[in-house]
Amino acid sequence: MTSTAGKIEWEEFENLLVDITDQYGYDFSQYSKASLQRRILSFYLKGKFGGYQDFKNRLFSDANFFMYFVEEVTVNVTEMFRDPHFYKGLREKILPILSTYPFIRIWHAGCSTGEEVYSMAILLKEANILHKSLLYATDLNPTVVESAKSGIFKVSSMQQYSENYISSGGQKDFSSYYRANYNLAKFDEELTSKMVFSTHNLVSDSSFNEFQLILCRNVLIYFEKKLQSRVLELFDKSLDNLGFLALGSKESIKFSSIASLYIPFDTKEKIWRKMK
Repeated sequence: MTSTAGKIEWEEFENLLVDITDQYGYDFSQYSKASLQRRILSFYLKGKFGGYQDFKNRLFSDANFFMYFVEEVTVNVTEMFRDPHFYKGLREKILPILSTYPFIRIWHAGCSTGEEVYSMAILLKEANILHKSLLYATDLNPTVVESAKSGIFKVSSMQQYSENYISSGGQKDFSSYYRANYNLAKFDEELTSKMVFSTHNLVSDSSFNEFQLILCRNVLIYFEKKLQSRVLELFDKSLDNLGFLALGSKESIKFSSIASLYIPFDTKEKIWRKMK
C-alpha cells in the first residue's frame, strides 16, 4: 500500500501504532493487525485529509481529535439483549446460582455504550437480586463509557430491544424500564444506581476486584493470540472460585493457559465455570 495513493503503507501503520503508544499510552500493537489496519484506513479515507502527514499531524496535535479517532477505530457494535438465547441462558442457568450468594459482583469488560450492562441489570431485577448486586462496566474508550453512564439510548432502537428482551424470556412490558422523551429513552435510575462505570485498558491495566461473573463478549476476536492469553489470565485473577466467564460466540478459552482451571458450563453460549 502507498500513502501517496490515499492509503497507508504497512511501515507507516506500524510506526503509527508505536507513536500512539508513546504519546497517548494506548497500545494497539497486539490487536488483530488486519482488522485494525482496515478500520484506520477507513477512518483516514473518510476524513479526506490532504495526505498522510496531514492526518498524522492532526492526530498528535489535537487530543480531542485523537479520542474521536479511538472511538471510530475501536469496535462499538452492540444492542440490548443481543443474542437473546445467551440472556435466556443467564436467566435460567446462571442467575439461580448467583442468587444464593450474599453479594454479587459482575464485570462487563469492553462494555461499549452499555446496552449489555442495562440488559444484565434488568435480568437481575427480574430475578429479585439487583439489590445485592454491583455491575462494573469498563471500556478503553472514555467517550463510550460516558455514553453508557447516561443510560440514554435512541427510542428508535427500543422496538428491537423489546423483541430481544421477550425472546430472552422477559415477560414484562419492556417500556416500563425507561422514560421516552422525543427521540431518546432514559433508563430507570434504579438500574444505574447499581452500576460503576470506568475506563479500563485490557491491554495494560490490572485486576481491580473479585467477581462472580465476568462478561467479555466479542472483544477478544480483535486481539492477537498473545494478547488474548494475557486478557484471559487477567480475568482468571479477577474471578472468584466457582465464578463464571462468558465470551462471545466465536471466542474460546480452549487453547489458553487457563483452560485447565475451568469446565464448560454452557457450551452453546460460551460460558465456563472456574473450578480451581
